[in-house]
Amino acid sequence: MAETQTVEIRDIPYIDAHGAEHTLAEFEGKAVLVVNVASKCGLTPQYEQLEQLQRTYGERGLQVIGFPCNQFMGQEPGSMEEILDFCSTTYGVTFPVMDKIRVNGSHAAPLYKALKKAKNAEGARGPVKWNFEKFLLTPTGEVHRFRPQTRPDDPEVITAIEASLSA
Repeated sequence: MAETQTVEIRDIPYIDAHGAEHTLAEFEGKAVLVVNVASKCGLTPQYEQLEQLQRTYGERGLQVIGFPCNQFMGQEPGSMEEILDFCSTTYGVTFPVMDKIRVNGSHAAPLYKALKKAKNAEGARGPVKWNFEKFLLTPTGEVHRFRPQTRPDDPEVITAIEASLSA
């Protein structure tokens, strides 16, 4: 189900919505749920569940991070200002939303190139299938991968989060 990755994933830089560089190492000791998000997708209501995960588990050590991506049928066409406004006003998002990225192809963000090496529950790895694919990076460096249709409040996701927080 989970595949151990090197902790080097935490050292891969990415850019936030305001142009500053960060790494997941800033969340040392925390579980980090990385999700490629889009505001004009049938799965967009998952923002609500992602925010609920942040509110429920944030104090226990979970950090949700959204990475807007416009690679799937142009479902994230807005500017960063529009994306951030949509997230906060429509879904009350408080977790960080980063700069828009590519998750597949030769210009995929380095963080996603590394995350896509993880297998999902069926043992498949490779390209991100659609918006709202989820990667849970545990404090010990394991990566759990959940396909887009797996809701953030699905028991499989909750079990993985809780196990990573109790470790």
